[in-house]
Amino acid sequence: MSLTSAATLATLDRTGPRRITELAVIEGVTQPAMSVLVRVMEESGLVERRSDTSDKRVTLVCLTEAGASYVRERRQAGVQAYAGLIDRLPGDEIEALTAALPALLHLAALESQDREGPKP
Repeated sequence: MSLTSAATLATLDRTGPRRITELAVIEGVTQPAMSVLVRVMEESGLVERRSDTSDKRVTLVCLTEAGASYVRERRQAGVQAYAGLIDRLPGDEIEALTAALPALLHLAALESQDREGPKP
């Protein structure tokens, strides 16, 4: 799976259903490229298109259960990989990482806000 596909699935998991145009802006690709990406992920069963309940003219891209499962498995694999690496660090470096966690969480929140772009 491409990085853009994985990032798009993660965005849908974090923010909920989105228009293709919004996803293109968030992921930094063209709208036609995102349309192709969504079609491929739809054919793979990871996303589906649904009508917006508040505006029937709008089509939203939604994560399927298979897509949500893929995102969860990927995140868990990342957590396990980092946990294994952290276990190999000396105690003083583990303490330094622990002390840095609030700042790292703040950075992640800021990055997430920037990536989410405008709300639907």
